[in-house]
Amino acid sequence: MCPVHSSPPFNAPAARRLRAALGMAPGHVAYGLRAQYGLIVEPETVMAWERGEISPSSAELTALAGVLWCAPGELLSEPVTLREHRMARGMAADELARRIGLETAAYQKMEDTGRWKGNERQSVALAQVLGLSLAQFVAATGKQDELAELLRNAVTTRWQAYVKPLAKLLPVPKQHLEPVLERLHGDYQSKMVATLSWGGASGEAGTGDAGRQFLADIVTHFWSYASGPGPR
Repeated sequence: MCPVHSSPPFNAPAARRLRAALGMAPGHVAYGLRAQYGLIVEPETVMAWERGEISPSSAELTALAGVLWCAPGELLSEPVTLREHRMARGMAADELARRIGLETAAYQKMEDTGRWKGNERQSVALAQVLGLSLAQFVAATGKQDELAELLRNAVTTRWQAYVKPLAKLLPVPKQHLEPVLERLHGDYQSKMVATLSWGGASGEAGTGDAGRQFLADIVTHFWSYASGPGPR
């Protein structure tokens, strides 16, 4: 199971810069959080946020964005998880769930566990609503290991058998995946033939460090080949 972050990836320098641009002191920010949002936050806590010593909670970050007259995404570092991407877009969980065709409780469970279980249509909607690239979608939905295993099987056996499973996993139509997998399969089969012709030890993917490097190479090439179509 992927780790669940209790706080979003807070961009401390951005918070400090935005506050200074408004001519506000940490005390003014603390007052605004209390007066506008009912959050009891001391000026010392605001300064700790800006030093990167601690991070605001989701509610605190949303309120801080309101006090600093900015979008929540401006206070975030590069988002990784579903929750971080959603917050970067300034969306509530119920709004995102509605837009992708899920019950709020069902979506919230997926977000909390870091395991996406939506169907193909919902995956496409998720990628579109959050503006996710393919790599971001895979990372945010916790599908890295599953993708790597499918790609390993595709290049070492019959790639045609893995078009449908990959289309279910990724927000990419089958007709875009077919040439990508065919090319990936051809490249790795050629590599294996060359390796064997030079006296290589094995045509298998291997295990240990060699196996991990094999998978890493496959995934890297897949992103390179698949970067054109993007989310459907």
